[in-house]
Amino acid sequence: MSFENLIKSLQDCFITEDSTPENGCQTLQLFVDKLSESSRSSVKRSKERSLEEAAQLLRQIPEAQLRGLEEEHLLLLVRLLLSLQLEMVSISTACRKVDQMLQHLAAKVDHKLVYKETLHSFHAIVHSDQVLSLEDLQRACMYLEDSIVGREVWQESFVPMLQRVSESLPAVLQEESRRDGPICYVSVKVCLQAFQLLPNEVAPLVWEENHSKEAVQRILQALIDILGQCCNRDTRLLAGTAVAMLINTASESTAAGAAAWNLLQASHPQPCQLTVGVLQVTCDHVGKDRVDRLAVSRGLLTCCRPHVLLSPSHDTTQACLLLDGLFPLVYALCEEKQDCHYFAFEVLTMWLRRAKECVTDLWRMTGSRLLPDDSRLLQRLTHIIWTGAESPVEGVPEFASSAFTLLLNLYALDSEQFCDTSKAFYFTLLERLLKLPWEAKAKYHRLCALLPHVGAELVLDQYTEVSRHLLKCLSTNHLSPCGSEFYKRLIQQQRRELPASLAEVDLAGRWADSWQPLLLEALTSEVTLLQTNASTHLLPCTLQVFPSAVHHLLASLEPHEPGHLRAWACLLSSYRAISGCSPWALQGSSTFKTLQLALGSADDKVRLAALNLLCCSPKTRDVPSAEEITILKEFVPQNLNCESSPFRQHLQAAVRRFLVRVRDGTLAHVRGVKGKKKEDVSHESRKDVLEQGIGFVEWLGELPYGSLSPGHSYQRKKTALLLLSAVLETCTDTWSPDKKKGQPPANVGLLIDCARQRGQWDFFCRTKQLLLISCLEDSTNEIRELSAGLLLRFFPPTFPADIAEVLETRSMQLLRSPRVQEAQMGALMMKMLLQKSGHRCSLSCAANAGRNLCVVRVLLTELEEHHLTAKADMMLSARTKPIHGVLCALQRCLLEAADDIYATLDRSLMTKLLDLLENISLLLLAVLHGDREARVSETYAPPSFCDMGNAISSLISQQSGGGPTDEEEEEEECVLLSEEHSLVLTCCWVSLKVRRLGSPSRHQSLLEDGKTHRCFFSTSLLQETGIFLGSLVEKVLKESKKHSECLLTKRDLVRASDIFKDILLKCRHWGAVEGCGLGFTKFCTSLLNSSDPDLKDIPAQMLRDGLQVVQCAGSTSVTRRAAGLPMLILCVLSSEEVSKARPLLALSVQTLLDTARRPLDENWDQTLDLPQVCAVHTLQALVRGSGLGAAVLQFAPAVAVLSLTLLRSPCWAMRNAALQLYSSLCSRMLGQRSGSVEAGPTQHSMSPAAFFFHYPTLQAFLLGELRGAAQQLQRPTAGAKLHLQPSLYPILTLLAQLQPGVQDSSETLLDFLPPLLQLSASPIYSVRVMVSKALVAMTPPSGYFDLLLKLTSQLPGPQESCSHNRLHGQLLQMKALLDRALCSDSVLSDDLREVVNRIHSSMWLGTTAQCCPLVRASYLSVAGSLRRYSCETFLSQLSDRLMHDLHTPQQGLQVGLSSFHQRALHFLCADPKWACQTWESFSAASPELRLSLVAWLLDSQDWQQIDLKEVIQRVLQSNLKEALLGDSVDYRTTYLTALVSVMAGGGSALPQPLPDSEPCSSECLHLLLQDLEIQKGGPEYLSQALHAASLLLSHVSDFSLKTSVLQRWCSILECQRAPEAPEVLRIACSEALCAAGLPLINNLRDHSSLPAIMMRLINTGLYLLQDQSQEVRQKAARFASLLHHSRRGNDQRSVCIMQINQALLLLLDLLLQESWDTPGALEVLLSHLPQADLRSVLREASPARRSCSLYEQDEANVFAEPSVMSAHLLPYLLQMAEKSSQSSALAQTLTAWAEKNTAQVLDNLTDCEQLQPAETLTPSWLALLVDPRFHFALWGLFARAVFLLHLLKTSACPQRHCDPLSVQMRLQTVCTLLTQNGVHFTPALTAAVSVEEPRL
Repeated sequence: MSFENLIKSLQDCFITEDSTPENGCQTLQLFVDKLSESSRSSVKRSKERSLEEAAQLLRQIPEAQLRGLEEEHLLLLVRLLLSLQLEMVSISTACRKVDQMLQHLAAKVDHKLVYKETLHSFHAIVHSDQVLSLEDLQRACMYLEDSIVGREVWQESFVPMLQRVSESLPAVLQEESRRDGPICYVSVKVCLQAFQLLPNEVAPLVWEENHSKEAVQRILQALIDILGQCCNRDTRLLAGTAVAMLINTASESTAAGAAAWNLLQASHPQPCQLTVGVLQVTCDHVGKDRVDRLAVSRGLLTCCRPHVLLSPSHDTTQACLLLDGLFPLVYALCEEKQDCHYFAFEVLTMWLRRAKECVTDLWRMTGSRLLPDDSRLLQRLTHIIWTGAESPVEGVPEFASSAFTLLLNLYALDSEQFCDTSKAFYFTLLERLLKLPWEAKAKYHRLCALLPHVGAELVLDQYTEVSRHLLKCLSTNHLSPCGSEFYKRLIQQQRRELPASLAEVDLAGRWADSWQPLLLEALTSEVTLLQTNASTHLLPCTLQVFPSAVHHLLASLEPHEPGHLRAWACLLSSYRAISGCSPWALQGSSTFKTLQLALGSADDKVRLAALNLLCCSPKTRDVPSAEEITILKEFVPQNLNCESSPFRQHLQAAVRRFLVRVRDGTLAHVRGVKGKKKEDVSHESRKDVLEQGIGFVEWLGELPYGSLSPGHSYQRKKTALLLLSAVLETCTDTWSPDKKKGQPPANVGLLIDCARQRGQWDFFCRTKQLLLISCLEDSTNEIRELSAGLLLRFFPPTFPADIAEVLETRSMQLLRSPRVQEAQMGALMMKMLLQKSGHRCSLSCAANAGRNLCVVRVLLTELEEHHLTAKADMMLSARTKPIHGVLCALQRCLLEAADDIYATLDRSLMTKLLDLLENISLLLLAVLHGDREARVSETYAPPSFCDMGNAISSLISQQSGGGPTDEEEEEEECVLLSEEHSLVLTCCWVSLKVRRLGSPSRHQSLLEDGKTHRCFFSTSLLQETGIFLGSLVEKVLKESKKHSECLLTKRDLVRASDIFKDILLKCRHWGAVEGCGLGFTKFCTSLLNSSDPDLKDIPAQMLRDGLQVVQCAGSTSVTRRAAGLPMLILCVLSSEEVSKARPLLALSVQTLLDTARRPLDENWDQTLDLPQVCAVHTLQALVRGSGLGAAVLQFAPAVAVLSLTLLRSPCWAMRNAALQLYSSLCSRMLGQRSGSVEAGPTQHSMSPAAFFFHYPTLQAFLLGELRGAAQQLQRPTAGAKLHLQPSLYPILTLLAQLQPGVQDSSETLLDFLPPLLQLSASPIYSVRVMVSKALVAMTPPSGYFDLLLKLTSQLPGPQESCSHNRLHGQLLQMKALLDRALCSDSVLSDDLREVVNRIHSSMWLGTTAQCCPLVRASYLSVAGSLRRYSCETFLSQLSDRLMHDLHTPQQGLQVGLSSFHQRALHFLCADPKWACQTWESFSAASPELRLSLVAWLLDSQDWQQIDLKEVIQRVLQSNLKEALLGDSVDYRTTYLTALVSVMAGGGSALPQPLPDSEPCSSECLHLLLQDLEIQKGGPEYLSQALHAASLLLSHVSDFSLKTSVLQRWCSILECQRAPEAPEVLRIACSEALCAAGLPLINNLRDHSSLPAIMMRLINTGLYLLQDQSQEVRQKAARFASLLHHSRRGNDQRSVCIMQINQALLLLLDLLLQESWDTPGALEVLLSHLPQADLRSVLREASPARRSCSLYEQDEANVFAEPSVMSAHLLPYLLQMAEKSSQSSALAQTLTAWAEKNTAQVLDNLTDCEQLQPAETLTPSWLALLVDPRFHFALWGLFARAVFLLHLLKTSACPQRHCDPLSVQMRLQTVCTLLTQNGVHFTPALTAAVSVEEPRL
């Protein structure tokens, strides 16, 4: 009987029973309902939750009542549980929960009944006539593993069940698909579990002669066959474990040991006999991949008991299985380069664990040490672990690290046993580790392992650079975890080594002596990564180990210093999280002040750190204090529009933590405080906590809705939705099955009820639902998805009928829109309607059809109409039925909304859908091919972009009524797309990229070839088709296992494969190919994972066809990257199971290699793609493909040799393809790229020794190529003729990317040094540069100075002839070696002293005696590296010669002269004395030298010394006029940039004053302002001119001049602040305010013009604070911060820049304080309000007047929020009205405004009243709700109306036009009406229109 029938039978029994509470039937009914709920659920966590609740219910039923059940009812109950258990065989945890319930019934009621029914169910498997199926085997596994009674049943039926398994296994092995599929794996698993869990039953059959051994022998033979024949690696590994487990059943160690040795020998490739007890089988391994040996060794190490591992070989009594049998095998596996390297190192780790476990017995057996210092075993283990640490295979370095730790522990035991206190191995390792470069990741892992054995003191004594290296690690992404762990282990070890008698404060002092400078430097660093890693990793472990360190750190932090504020917040946050103590008492009353300062900082990271401090607590019931809640209420609204996505995510997380504290703390008070604390908590205190907590959640739950109205910025909406999600997730009783943690407590309903009794926490009212629905039509995909998610997860499961009806109409309207975004909106709405399916479907379909089926049928009909329309008239279809919307809706409804696709689709609908997808793809391809009859060519040659553009142009021309007119021919040359082109393209192209652009209108201004962009858009509907089809097939095949019949036949799948093939091979555009590839990969994965061999063969056949296309000449087209053919091959290969041998990959790579190696035909055509080129591009796709990962590394050497060889090809396309392949391959081979500044962007983390260990065949090839190139240079004619070796530079690039500084113990890499030294003479500059980098990488650290001595000995004298190329190359090599060798604080050794002397003696190389500027520049670089070791005489002489040479006129053009100038200036300016001389001679320098000097100023920071800075500033000022009058705009721009950099004071808060001896030049200021007024010179120059003019203006002393210039300057700022101005000029406006605003205001403090000037500056600041550019806003906030600090009289050099929204409010405050009665102040405030012409907005928003254009014009400033600005301005307008009595001029201004605007305000208010939304939602009202202009107009209207009302009330204007009370009543009525219908007003505005006076 099925589960459903059992449920029905039980429920029928309950109906007939008396349902009184006494007999427990109600609880039993609930129990059965929970079981049914678990069965219906498709989510694992939901199933388990329902089962857990069912188990609780079952335990609640009294035992007597269970025993009182009728036998029939109890039997049904047991069968129901067994049926449910069998249904969940794939979920082990769920099976165990059901088994617990069965055990409860067995123990409490009737064990025999449970046993009998389980036996009956098991016998259905054992006594079946059919071969065991996959389901049978899974159930057998479940009975063994997850059922206690099931294991008893297994024991009783063991022999017949074993017989059944022995019959099934050979049958499974006969078919390849079954042998490599899941049934084989589960069969082996059954055997393994039987051997493991039932050893007593198995042992007699194996080790004693009996008649039942045949079954076990057949099983053993099958397992051995699987080891050698199966392709599935996981199955083979499991088979090895099963055989080992079988051996482990022996009771005698001798027999088990003999069998283990026999198995080990049988794993060799030669055929042999395997004997296990009385069983004997044949071993004949077909595969050569050594996985069988891996499986055997892994199995023996996993399963065998120690006495088996220690057993000797039958040949000798000395050998030991663990040491002499397994270790050589494991070592060989780790040495081999194979696909199973990960598993090999896993086995190595297992071997070390077992060796440690058996070490005592090994000592007894051998009578000596296991690991003496000179033993071969120790050397081999060290070697393999050392090399594995740098493996590129994922997971191997981690296993190598674990193995290293085990080895050290094993050595420690060994040394301790034999009283060896020297432990020389440890110190040898330490010395070797300390020589590794800091970039070596393995260095820190090994030091962590070694630290407990040698002690922290020794490590710190010998590792003097540990602090510097740790800082570098924390600044490098991939090194930060290991560096942090090393620091943690170090301080833990230090703590253990310190005397236990020391007090905690003294211990912290010891820590501070060693580590406080390091931690402070990291915490206050400007490097974000270093700062973050220090606060995330170092701080917590420091405070855990040394809690009192917090006091030392706090004493060293000054919040006003740069970087200290964030460090302060991070420190207190870590202290609070670790100690659990309140941080507010650490520094007394100043703590909250510092917190407020941090929360108001402009730096996102500082604010986040402070927010984390405020919100975090280790106790979730730690109720926030009233002060904490108040601070958070101030913080959140000011940070809703932050532009940083990480900030928004962290804000949500922090607020969620705070909410959890509020919820759990308040909930504890609701339940009542228990225990002793109950007496301490008064009723009033508990009431305050409740009101405070519930009120905060109410406030936070309402806050987001004020930011969701259309017209708010994306940033504000996203933050609001994230906060709303946090509130609903935390404070509702919604359970989320996809979350493992963070679920609300089960009793949260108590708190919800308490809040609702107070009239709060109404989270799901209609108004809020309408606001979220309006977000479904937001222009950004993220907002739409978030809103939909909230509506689905938390709001009622069905929409109200009126809303559902309007949404249905609206969704169908949007699906027909040609606009991509609107079509996506419609698709999302359709999905929402399908998921909220409680209402009656109004779409036309059969009345008895399910809603899901109904919607799909309607959508398919709609799609068919769109297709037919497009087929008949593409232009009409593009305008009215553009396909993509319906296709997107189908995709969402079928793939996202449908839980069971078999309930959504039937066979006829599936066939219809496939037909439509096929026809649509053929139609679109035909359009792109220019074939209107949809007959796409059978050849796989996609049309060119030009052909596609012409095809679309022809289509438009023909369907518009004729051939091209003269006007159209003229438009053909236009690069912009016409509306017709855009419609057709969008009909065909729906790109994910378009969604991210924000506005498709940007496509209309593309300035490239028009036809190219026509086809850029023309293919991505094909992309969407591919994604949809692949996902659909995946879902159908996945769910087919639950149904008897699959919706897709083989014929359907072949048709689907043809669709993919057409799209991939007949469409050129990479976006479409790549997108379609996503779906095709899913398609292939689903088929290859199928158990049906016919389905598996479909992708394999496509692969074979693709490889055939590659090999056939003439079948490819003119395309650089082989179009979609590589993608087709990559997708099939990526779909192969990772656990298998990947035969398709091996076949493909070999075929492609063979094809690429084929010689070109004699008459090859360079205008066509060649098969060889296509093969190389395909190889590149395989190498780059993330789906293959490290699987391609086994082919890396062959591919590398091929790519380097093909660089010699005469075909340009071949060389280009080979270079791309080589580049991709290098990135794959080299692994992790270093993120450090020192290593450079090309540095990888693999050393040369590790690289050639993993790719040994490349060493000889690369060395041969280098030697060939070097020998070419040695030929007599080499100097006269340029000889190119195409592979040379790529090889050098590869070598240069290897990690330098690693010692090569084998010294085999020293062979690379001679050719690299010889290549320094290359005539190619870039080769010489790359040779120097490669030389450093290939040279061991011990050889640096040997090479330097060798190179410096070859430096020529002044009279010697030499090759400039060789000399330049040698100097480059010296420079590179010195930079590496001197990277630490090197002492002046003898070798270094000799190098320095030789460089000194070659000074002539840096002077004009050497005629080559490049050589001179390189010599100066070398001399600069040795500067700290050079004598003063040498430096003085060289500097003097350089000064003379720089000012000597040059004759003719010299290559490299500019480079020499720059290097000479860097050398001279490194000394302040010579730098001053250089700048003093600026006027006499040549123009080129001046430019170099100014460029040095911008590149270097050395000029910031006070004396040098004054010299530079004076020089730049004195030459400013000459520079401004020059002709070169670039020079003027660079010059002004340098001047601004010096005058701005190197980043200080205020510009530094000019020297008194050099007053500002008014003439220069006039020139700058004139250029700005006439816009002369371009944006970059003008931005620097504005900044420089502002700096000069701030120091003008002539007041009359200042006043006139100031007006001009203000006008320029007002012009350039506009959103339409270039961004650099808007940035310059903000910088100008910072540079001159505050000094001017301070200078004009007592002047009558100050209020007007200040008003203009503040107004400019207000505009800039709303700018779209974050940089503009931040600099404007700096201006506001400077004003604020100046008015408070604080030190200007310690200004903390405030957050942008705080700065905006501050400027408004200043405006009202300083300029409230200034003429124009009212206009300034009103200018920031949106227009309030509601009537025109209503007219334009009518659905009948909806725009049909495809694109909308972007706003110039999408960040500006008129609604928010209105809310900000309203209080200040009301305050201005209050001040009217203090100024007659202001009263007149207000009266004039009121008389002018009263009529318009009242008219618009009348229009508002006439809206009268209906009681039910209507399409017209929804159209208004989603129109941002409507909300802007409303806010503008209400702000003005409230302002007018306040004026009327305060008698600031006559009341003859209207009555204040009447206006207020009208405002209240309209406000209430709109609020009830989805329009949200802020509480401030609502209060302003209320009867009560608003609080200002």
